[in-house]
Amino acid sequence: MADLPELIAPLADLRRRRTAPLVLELDLTEGTTDEPPGPPLAQVLTRRRERLTDIVEGLRRGARDPRVGGVLAKIGGAPAGLAAVQQIRDAVADFRASGKPAVAWSESIGDFGPGTVGYYLAAAFGTIALAPTGTVGLTGLALNALFLRGAFDKAGVRPETAARHEYKTAVNTFTEHGYTAAHRAAAEGLLESLSGQVREGIAADRGLEPGRIAELAARAPLTAAEALEAGLVDRLAYRDEVYSDLLEQVRSGGTAPVLRFVSRYNRHRAAAEHLGPRPGHGQIALVGLHGQIHSGHSRRSPTGRTTAGAETVSAALRAARRDPSVRAVVLRVDSPGGSHSASDTVHREVRLTGEAGKPVVVSMGDVAASGGYYVSLGADRIVAQPGTVTGSIGVFIAKPDAQGLLERLGIGYGTVDSDPHAGMFSTARPFTDSEWERVDALLDAVYADFTDKVARARGLAAEQVDALARGRVWSGAQAHERGLVDALGGLEAAVRLARSLAGAPHAPLRPFPRTSPLDRIRPAESSEERAAAARTRLDAWGPLAELSARAGLPAAGPLVLPGDWEVR
Repeated sequence: MADLPELIAPLADLRRRRTAPLVLELDLTEGTTDEPPGPPLAQVLTRRRERLTDIVEGLRRGARDPRVGGVLAKIGGAPAGLAAVQQIRDAVADFRASGKPAVAWSESIGDFGPGTVGYYLAAAFGTIALAPTGTVGLTGLALNALFLRGAFDKAGVRPETAARHEYKTAVNTFTEHGYTAAHRAAAEGLLESLSGQVREGIAADRGLEPGRIAELAARAPLTAAEALEAGLVDRLAYRDEVYSDLLEQVRSGGTAPVLRFVSRYNRHRAAAEHLGPRPGHGQIALVGLHGQIHSGHSRRSPTGRTTAGAETVSAALRAARRDPSVRAVVLRVDSPGGSHSASDTVHREVRLTGEAGKPVVVSMGDVAASGGYYVSLGADRIVAQPGTVTGSIGVFIAKPDAQGLLERLGIGYGTVDSDPHAGMFSTARPFTDSEWERVDALLDAVYADFTDKVARARGLAAEQVDALARGRVWSGAQAHERGLVDALGGLEAAVRLARSLAGAPHAPLRPFPRTSPLDRIRPAESSEERAAAARTRLDAWGPLAELSARAGLPAAGPLVLPGDWEVR
């Protein structure tokens, strides 16, 4: 027969976990995700990645919760994109303003690899602890570009490309052996802005001069001892030492604190605060647009990565317009662009939503460029992080002419066409002069439409737009200085602005539309039904989508941010 203490021990432990002080825990070594929850399989595949909204909202709730005594985060080399890191840094700053300790620790920030973005995040915390054998990879930021012209020449493939204009450099991947002057100028201008933001942020956090950060970056990677001596970290310690010290600091009398992941804490607190719209306040609908933009329904790869189908996003916006509880919409855009017509479809729905009396505020993520910027032009306001990559107001077309390769391989190719342009998009032959006329006319029409929408939405003259467009990429800070976005900040700043525009200061933010598992599998009654916004297709290419597009297989469209603008 069990002893009484053994019987009541679980109950006592449960009570302690419900009443003891809390230390919030973050594991950012696997990165973050800004995408909405998907089907069960996708959620399993991405379960190690913290959701950005859970991190930000959890830290802000924890700052106000007297039961929460501190936060402890594990940092790796590349925890997230730069804009996402800035959003987390803002939330950490708010948490520290409550007077509670915030500790970052790492085995190694960039273990024999780049770690600048990771260290930029760690610097936001009050204390940084590093393992004695760790390193700090504060080596600076880099943008990389791939040029395939030499390989194409060897293979006998001739790229057929055109762009509007010199800064729309996606075609350079196929036509050049290295950077053009315009391509390099755009990359250097963007990198100067982003690097300056990172250096100034680290310098302010650590009480150092930006010039000193540049000196340390020129010497990096730094050993743990060098980082400690330089003032980049506060102590050298192992995990058990860091945890035990913070838990002892937070201990309340004789009650030991409990560790809880920020995401789990946030979901519990949100449930306790009631998920439904508050009577009289309504709600702010959060609609997501993630990945390349294309016609039809959104797609999700087997690994959980999504694309933005114009029909799916538009259905969500239509549902928000019809829902009487929705007071305003925050459209979260994290997209390099895609199809011109699909982008225009979403742009139209964004405008109609605002005209229906429900303000739309765009919150830009890490990337909201080309088509991602195009859809944003329909909103009442645009908010970006300083480190957001945006702009790229331009258009291009590219196809490989493999005629030389086929001849080299001894492969014959013949075609019978019903009309002169029937085979113009075949990769087995180049464009004819007549076809080039049509290509140029299409590119001019798309560019004129894009720049005209920019001029009308942003209140700029045509000459001003031309100076800002031509395919050039800007950081969020640069875009704000030039009038391409309205304000700098993260999702929470966009929500505050949406509440202000709607006159609903207490309306909660809710992912929209909230669909059930049944909505995902049952046929929608019509494209007007809310369940239509839950429709996603399985993307068979998955992580090979970009490679397949470069091989000549169907791609998203001409309004795509050129190249790889991921900052590392």
